[in-house]
Amino acid sequence: MSNIGTWMQRVAQDWLVLTIPGNGGAALGITTGLQFLPILLLSPYAGVIADRFPKRRLLQVTQATMALASLLLGVIAVLGVAQTWHIYVIAFAFGIGAAFDGPARQAFVSEMVGPDDVTNAVGLNSAAFNTARIVGPALAGLLIGLFGGGMEATGWVILLNAVSYLAVIWQLQRMDTRALRTPVPSARRPGMLLEGVRYLRGQPKMLMILVLVFFAGTFGMNFQMTSALMATEVFDKGASEFGLLGSALAVGSLTGALLAARRPKVRVRLLFAAAAGFGVAEIVAGSLPTYLSFALFCPLIGFATITLLNSANATLQIETDPELRGRVMAIYMTIVMGGTPLGAPVIGWIGETYGARWTLIVGGLLVLVGVVIALAMHRVATPRAAQGQPALERIEPAF
Repeated sequence: MSNIGTWMQRVAQDWLVLTIPGNGGAALGITTGLQFLPILLLSPYAGVIADRFPKRRLLQVTQATMALASLLLGVIAVLGVAQTWHIYVIAFAFGIGAAFDGPARQAFVSEMVGPDDVTNAVGLNSAAFNTARIVGPALAGLLIGLFGGGMEATGWVILLNAVSYLAVIWQLQRMDTRALRTPVPSARRPGMLLEGVRYLRGQPKMLMILVLVFFAGTFGMNFQMTSALMATEVFDKGASEFGLLGSALAVGSLTGALLAARRPKVRVRLLFAAAAGFGVAEIVAGSLPTYLSFALFCPLIGFATITLLNSANATLQIETDPELRGRVMAIYMTIVMGGTPLGAPVIGWIGETYGARWTLIVGGLLVLVGVVIALAMHRVATPRAAQGQPALERIEPAF
């Protein structure tokens, strides 16, 4: 229920920005960037917090924080007084809650299941998330249209999301803590953040994965912004059609998530194939001539995206020492989502200057650049692993 609300708010927030006169791609990019900026700035410290405190309680606090931010944004939109700077400030506040929520939530998966089931659990979690992603955007678009399509309409949709956070808080409270695989919280000591960084520096396979997700997350995964620009500027569509694009992306994501849940292990070749497929799919999508062809192609983008993210997530969770898992997943979240403040304004400016299609074409090209860099890292690391260097033993000769 909360995921449905989250996707409803993502559509409603972008539509709210566009209802304010004078706003376009740049304002959308700034809003997205500000919402993800705290993830870039705070996630590494949030990983330390996740390793030091019970994750179940920490998640209840972060969910309540995001609920309050949604409540405030929804109220000022319903009252018709929302201004662009209001949205910027609240998006940033929302991002603070998300920055502390992400590492704890990612690491919490491994406390609910054993190592043999982590890949399956990550896949099922993504399946639930993307089921909501199918329903949420479409429902948001329909409700915004039903309520009149203006600022007040977006406010009511955002308020529904604020209420939906109660479902998560309640379920966390109902958990049987005896069934959790909770590690002993790390004691506070100097250098905890750097400890996680040093650990990753000695894991070439993990570094290669982080390069892939950095380029994909920074330049490619700006779907809400690029879909909004394509729907309004290229295809001249409204809120309902914009919402349906999010659902189309989620159809592919759900398919990829269900396949990931059946996968017993993740190979390096799958990571490269998913990242390259994602980049190519974005380039093709930016060249499609009609709204129908674009909507029908969106599931392929969603499939490649979730295959890359699920594979990266599961690999990092399985191969990370439990006492460092919060910090490692925090760095992962920083890179995959924290790059958005860097990429979103750039991609938004490209859309405003050269046209919406180029947001996808340029984003896809930059994702392919990341694939080339990661592939070079892999080719350098594999021969060293073959020579028996301990730090590289986990690298798989995929090619």
